Amino acid sequence: MVLLDLLKKRESIRKYIDLKVDREKIDRCLEAARLSPSACNSQPWRFVIVDDPELTPKIAEATFSKLISFNKFTKTSPAFAVIIAENRNLSSKFGGMAKGIPYYLIDIGIAAEHFCLQAVEEGLGTCMLGWFNEKKIKELLEIPKKEKVALVITLGYHENTNPRKKIRKDLDSIRSYNKY
Repeated sequence: MVLLDLLKKRESIRKYIDLKVDREKIDRCLEAARLSPSACNSQPWRFVIVDDPELTPKIAEATFSKLISFNKFTKTSPAFAVIIAENRNLSSKFGGMAKGIPYYLIDIGIAAEHFCLQAVEEGLGTCMLGWFNEKKIKELLEIPKKEKVALVITLGYHENTNPRKKIRKDLDSIRSYNKY
């Protein structure tokens, strides 16, 4: 697939078909994430894939609450990728502190998008979630207390054969050359 075509097809899916995701496809998504660049090659991530039909509803419930219900669609997701922020190497950590930029979060974002783009190539949909009950997810997945859950991604088959029209700023409003 041509990259721009793939990017146009990638969207946040909020309704999934009740069909188990093939682990071979998940592994190719993980391989795409593994190949992503990171500051000082620190690779500050670990992916926990949740595809157990008894566990996925519990993870879904940890992504919304009575007050914050916009993630209720996760109940239809047959799989989740939970990204843990792992220890980064010393040079990446020092560079991030010196510049005041959390490079490890940028790195995780790049890896997550690589994962999601490969999912599109595999005929799968995804949605990145920043809102979730970290304590509950850590408990369910037996993630050590010292670790940080950075992102949760829904993953599954869907019926959206025609992606929604993307509403984006025009190129002239986001671009300049040689000066602000």
